[in-house]
Amino acid sequence: MSTADFESRLYAALQPVDPPEELAVRVERTLVSLTELAADELEAWELSAMRDPRNWVRPVAAAAIGAGAGTALVVLRLRSRHRRRREQSSGVLDLAGRTVRDLADEARRLLPRD
Repeated sequence: MSTADFESRLYAALQPVDPPEELAVRVERTLVSLTELAADELEAWELSAMRDPRNWVRPVAAAAIGAGAGTALVVLRLRSRHRRRREQSSGVLDLAGRTVRDLADEARRLLPRD
């Protein structure tokens, strides 16, 4: 095998592969589901049961999973709209302001309403 042949095979093997188009939808749906399940688990949690440290695992795990999934969901949604925000903004500061406003809007959508 010559060097040129090896390089061409290596180049062909390392070509980027585009993910399936429905992957973003599936990931978002999974993150929403995880966030909702964690919120349901925390709602079912009884404060009186917290006297025993053995009962702390489920609420702590639910809080960690919910926070992680919620954060990932916000980042995924922000990232998907980044190109449009960049095209609409007039500069770096305007882009940063639009991103912060979009971040706050997405976080408000995920937080429970009382």
